[in-house]
Amino acid sequence: MAGNALTSTESDPHGSADDGSTDTGPTVTAQSVTPLARGVLVVAAGVVAALVAFASRYGYHRDELYFLAAGHRLAWSYDDQGPLTPLVARAMAGIAPGSLTVLRLPSALAAGLTVLITGLLARELGARGRGQLLAATTAAVAVIVLFTGHTLSTATFDLLVWTAATWLVVRAHRTGDDRLWLLVGTVLGVGLLNKPLPAFLAAGLVVTIGVMGPRRSLASGYLWTGAVIMIVLWSPWLVWQAGHGWPQLAVSRSIAAGNSASSQPWWQILPFQALLAGPLLAPVWIVGLARLLRDPALRRLRFLAWTYLLLAVVFMATGGKSYYLAGLLPVLIAAGAVPVDAWLDRGRPYVRRAATAVVVALSAVAGLLIGLPVLPASDAGPIIAMNADVGETIGWPDLVRTVAEVARQVPPGRGSPVILTRNYGEAGAIDRYGPALGLPAAYSGHNAFGDWGPPPDRDGPVVAIGFRPSSAAPFLRGCRVAAYVDNAAGIDNDERGKPVLLCDGPVRPWSQEWPSLRHLG
Repeated sequence: MAGNALTSTESDPHGSADDGSTDTGPTVTAQSVTPLARGVLVVAAGVVAALVAFASRYGYHRDELYFLAAGHRLAWSYDDQGPLTPLVARAMAGIAPGSLTVLRLPSALAAGLTVLITGLLARELGARGRGQLLAATTAAVAVIVLFTGHTLSTATFDLLVWTAATWLVVRAHRTGDDRLWLLVGTVLGVGLLNKPLPAFLAAGLVVTIGVMGPRRSLASGYLWTGAVIMIVLWSPWLVWQAGHGWPQLAVSRSIAAGNSASSQPWWQILPFQALLAGPLLAPVWIVGLARLLRDPALRRLRFLAWTYLLLAVVFMATGGKSYYLAGLLPVLIAAGAVPVDAWLDRGRPYVRRAATAVVVALSAVAGLLIGLPVLPASDAGPIIAMNADVGETIGWPDLVRTVAEVARQVPPGRGSPVILTRNYGEAGAIDRYGPALGLPAAYSGHNAFGDWGPPPDRDGPVVAIGFRPSSAAPFLRGCRVAAYVDNAAGIDNDERGKPVLLCDGPVRPWSQEWPSLRHLG
């Protein structure tokens, strides 16, 4: 296709060469695309500012503590993730050690870019200024954008990668510039060094384009060159995983079995999308999905709606998490902005506009309360009931102080105890806060921490976190409960109430015990 070809009815009056469609309706053309509204930039900047302003409240998320630990042990892959987020964590910690604001700055910028690109997507799909602003605002107040933008996580960059890739795909189809497929491959390849989910997007796009069209895209050398770029960029992760027995697949099986704290029943995946984008504004993306399926003006982009539906089925069938689909919400929001914008001018427009403003305001308040640490930590209980991840940012210093108090109970002359934890969050917290309290580095069999063990083969005391005496008995001897984990905020999260054991030592040398202590999920 020519670099500046238009997806117009003149170039393909019946669409049969591309997608088998007989629809002769109008399409979105270059002439129908308006400049980007300045308000989109203002909204995106406002999101970044809000995220930076609240970045230092509460504390680290358990995953952030894990990324900091992984960042000190850089590799091309880990059992459950790629190298990108640990690399970012290491870079930010190097700039300002111990600063939550600096650690989370890349996430805030990623969220702002996601909002900006949602506005650009709306522009590509025919929205004018107010429609672009509506799309960007809907994305800006979405809980998935605010919460992933608040913490450093693989989901933060995954959301941006999916949003950017779909924007480039839309532009490639609207403008006919196949060279954009090279950028699509680059974006997906970088995203795959973060986590493997973009591979589902790539596969879904190829399948739905092949079935729904425009099939002409699959004949483009640029598309397949982009695919090669993607695979080349991803290859270090693939080589590492193959050399270590594909632990990522074991992690996925564990999540599908419900062993992750955020695992959900399969039937909740689609309903949960409304919560991720904000239930009051759910009509925007639902209308967008319907528009992509039915509007003749977007017939060449119909495959995007089918990609969403296909991946919804795939993730439900494979036990995926609800947020796996969130990367396609921005394009659905963008598609829905045009009909919603037109709806605002029909009937009694002032009433409709006022009602929409109220809905947006209420959604913003809900998004801020659920996604950001607006309330004092001691009052966060109701928020945690809706978003359990908030509880994972409270109480880690308290946990480590409790462990330090137990470690001081080791009789003189027995040496420094081995610190053993049940999960990577506990181990990461010990590594982050323990040195100031005289604690040694922690060991854990959970995910990548399992690769960084076992402790040295020597007999000696053990402080074990998260194990009960009965569960520790097969591999630790002489255990007693020395304390229970609590937090000053009085918040009931995943760690509160867990026992801290003081044990005489391992039943067998650590090198022999370690395989049974390793677990993925």
